[in-house]
Amino acid sequence: MTQTAEKHIQGLGVSEGVRIGKAFVYSPFRLSSETDMEKKTDHPEQELERLQTAKERCIAELDALIIRAQETLGEEKAAILKGQVSFLNDPSFYPPMQKLIQNDSWSAETAIHRTVNQVAGLFESMANEYMRERAADVRDVGSRLMAQLVSHQGNRLSDINEQVIIVADDLSPSDTVQLDKQLVLGFVTRIGGKTSHTAILANSLGIAAVLGIGDALDQIAHGNELVLDGSTGEVIMNPDQATIDVYLEKLQAEEAERERLLVYADRAAVTTDGFTVEIAANIGTPEEAEGLPGKGAEAVGLYRTEFLFMSQLEMPSEQTQYEAYRKTAEAMSGRPVIIRTLDIGGDKELPYLDLPEEMNPFLGYRAIRLCLDRRELLLTQLRAILRASAHGPLKIMFPMISGLEEWRQAKGMYEEARKQLTDEGVSMADKIELGIMIEIPSAALMADRFAKEVDFFSIGTNDLVQYTVAVDRMNEKVSYLYDYFHPAVIQLIKQVIDASNRHGKWTGMCGSMAGDPLAAPLLLGLGLHEWSMSPTAIQKVKQTITTLDRSACIALTGQILELDTPAEIRQALADFLNE
Repeated sequence: MTQTAEKHIQGLGVSEGVRIGKAFVYSPFRLSSETDMEKKTDHPEQELERLQTAKERCIAELDALIIRAQETLGEEKAAILKGQVSFLNDPSFYPPMQKLIQNDSWSAETAIHRTVNQVAGLFESMANEYMRERAADVRDVGSRLMAQLVSHQGNRLSDINEQVIIVADDLSPSDTVQLDKQLVLGFVTRIGGKTSHTAILANSLGIAAVLGIGDALDQIAHGNELVLDGSTGEVIMNPDQATIDVYLEKLQAEEAERERLLVYADRAAVTTDGFTVEIAANIGTPEEAEGLPGKGAEAVGLYRTEFLFMSQLEMPSEQTQYEAYRKTAEAMSGRPVIIRTLDIGGDKELPYLDLPEEMNPFLGYRAIRLCLDRRELLLTQLRAILRASAHGPLKIMFPMISGLEEWRQAKGMYEEARKQLTDEGVSMADKIELGIMIEIPSAALMADRFAKEVDFFSIGTNDLVQYTVAVDRMNEKVSYLYDYFHPAVIQLIKQVIDASNRHGKWTGMCGSMAGDPLAAPLLLGLGLHEWSMSPTAIQKVKQTITTLDRSACIALTGQILELDTPAEIRQALADFLNE
């Protein structure tokens, strides 16, 4: 029998790593292809019974998955599945299906199909990107309900019992909470980019991933042998033995490198001439904080609290927020945790806030602007953080600050929350450092004035680049302009760090630049104090820092500040690291 020909497929590498394994082609039910969608019935009572039975089975399946998610992934991840249960009970979702059967004699299949398309279509027509993405959630729960109705038997993620590479059109949040992370070698998807949910999940878990391979995905069959390279974006189907041998060597080298880097988990990030920086981690849930010290994180430099809000069907209460912040503080065992207040708006929206649609949401009603307008939102969060500060050293930073007025209003609300709790006799830390995110050029340009009042700065390079260079980082047509090595961005970073030094304050960075080893000589030369990054990047960045001489980095930075283009700066840094 002849060997099936080896085939190379190119996609977008979004999470590094070489993996070799069998394809697990995830085949969830497709509403549009597996049943007759325009079918009448002479027995509506039977169709109503079929629909109700499917709903009950669907809820039972979700309840089991929720318990599993709570045990293995935490409450916030389980909330995604709870949201699907709520959808099934929502008056805008399930009752219209019943009416289509009772009043128009449509089959249960048709009732589900029509209702899901109508509700999803409403979401898809919205201008806001976050709300448009909710259409996928509607179709997700609709597909789950339909699969129960017709007893669809496909490859389900919960059936995985050996190490595999998952191949799918895409993975929804409710898909990923079903995964046993020990059995997932990698992801290959038809769609998706560097900021997609699947890419973020892969990076946070250290799972290799290649996304966006398009129609080439249809050529991969369940059980096919695959080689996946998350660094280059290459997927090799049916590799021959020579190819497997090449990638086995790469895999062994990768594992040896990972093993070699483990020693840096216990080492401080100190240059060869004695300059020390703090290495911290970016997280979005309390569960992500567990085990961080063992990976080399000396602090949490960014706790993205919006994920707690986005995982709830209604505004999380003060007690719910307090529990999340307390768990995070306890998980870090006395190490600092910087909590960013709610950063919602732009590409992230909360349906229960009923936010207005905007032409330019990234420039509009978001983050601190929203929270200062809806005072109870921020006041409740600040009270929860202050209460949790009794369990560990917490710090607070406010996002999207553009001027001193916003900072002073935010600080005033912090003082109001503290006074309330003091009057109530609630225990909390005597002192909490307050800082601001530097994401807007106006804040960077006024850093000297801010430094007289704030305790620290944290530079969010992702948005700072976007606002400085006037480029939408989600728009692939202009994404080539998005580069944190742009000379203007570097000048702003320098201005912020210099201002903090002049006033005896400190500056951190929580954007992706901090986790890029190529940027390390420049950030050392600029004098960045705290570097916060994805946990998977920590050991490599520490290793890079410990090989560098800061005085040499300062000299290099002086030269870089005279260069004109991002390409020239990248080349200078690469040459320096290769010397």
